[in-house]
Amino acid sequence: MSSAPASVSLLVSTYNWPRALELVLERVRGQQVHPLEVVIADDGSRDDTRCLIERLAPGFPVPLVHVWHEDTGFRLAASRNKGIAAARGDYIVQIDGDILLHPAFIAAHAAVARRGVWVQGSRALLNASCTGRLLDGTQRHVSGLSAGVKQRQNALYVPWLASFVRGPRDGLTRVRGAHMAFWRDDLVRVNGYDERIEGWGREDSELATRLINAGVHRRNLKFAAVAYHLWHTSANFDSVTRNHQRLERTIHDRLVWAELGLDQYLAREQVA
Repeated sequence: MSSAPASVSLLVSTYNWPRALELVLERVRGQQVHPLEVVIADDGSRDDTRCLIERLAPGFPVPLVHVWHEDTGFRLAASRNKGIAAARGDYIVQIDGDILLHPAFIAAHAAVARRGVWVQGSRALLNASCTGRLLDGTQRHVSGLSAGVKQRQNALYVPWLASFVRGPRDGLTRVRGAHMAFWRDDLVRVNGYDERIEGWGREDSELATRLINAGVHRRNLKFAAVAYHLWHTSANFDSVTRNHQRLERTIHDRLVWAELGLDQYLAREQVA
């Protein structure tokens, strides 16, 4: 069934990088079609992030909703669940707080949204030099022709090509939580992210696998919702092995429901 969402919430994950978040929000301000709101899922940042949001909110074209919890370690799954619970849109486009958006990004997602489908987006990577120029303001714009752009094919804006993209259909291959999109009621149906997954890695693949187990199919989106990923140092991979074991259980047992998930933050009628 084909049905464009009535409203799109942009969910942005962040942690202690307010300058990158400011660049992200600048690109949201410049969207051809604005989302209903921007929900900032904050995994325990210091006060400078809150101050940034409070400074930008009065003149921002849509509401900025800041959802924060105490910093007790890497709890991205929990912070995203709290952001999803706070979102009012019927479709959620999810990015990380270091993803810069093409002006047609939200419009492209709204155009390709289909019931029974979740979307895995792509992103071009920016090297350290290009990222530094953007962060210090010496470079204002980035495109597929800019110096320091890697995976340039992901920076091509050719919307008519998007319908020809195929790619993986599973929940593990090239799944990146930094750029995904879902119907909110599909997330409610599988109980969102599994909060037993803490530390970096596999929370996005585990959610994607449960959505597929629930009959929600994957679509890979390229050439339309173009995004650029700021460079940063590598994450701490210490938790990957433990988190991968949870993913393997989800695959083996064909799990659909997260035991510790989104329902903690939803009103009873939303879960029913």
